[in-house]
Amino acid sequence: MKRHKIAITIIKEESGYSANATINKSFICTQGETFDELKSNILEAVNLALETKGLVYSLEDIKYTLDLQSFFDFYKVLNAKALSQRLGMNQSLLAQYISGTKKPSSIQTKRIMNGVQQIGKELADISFLL
Repeated sequence: MKRHKIAITIIKEESGYSANATINKSFICTQGETFDELKSNILEAVNLALETKGLVYSLEDIKYTLDLQSFFDFYKVLNAKALSQRLGMNQSLLAQYISGTKKPSSIQTKRIMNGVQQIGKELADISFLL
C-alpha cells in the first residue's frame, strides 16, 4: 500500500500542544509539552494507528498545520517586530495574534502566512560565499 502524506493539526494549549488528524476514518490525537516531544508522539501515534496496514511513517511524511501561537512558539528565530514591519502590520496587533489574546481573521492569517512563506523562499534562494 502506498504511503500518503499525513496532515496533522497542531494547537497550542494551556500546557503544551495537542495534535490530531483523521486518517482512513481513524481519529488520531496526541499531545506533548514541547514541539520535539509532540513530534515524537505524533510519529508513534500515526505508526501505531496504521501498523495493521503495514505502513511505517517518518517525520518527513507528515505535514503540519499550526495555529499562530504554535508557529511563533516553535520558530522563535522569527522576529515578530521585523515581520510586522515587513507586512506593514501594527506590531502590537501581531503580538496579540501571537499571544492568542486576539484571533486574526482569515485574511490577516493569510497575510501573515504569505509574509512568512516569502521569507522562507528568499532564505531558500540564498547561498554563502565559501
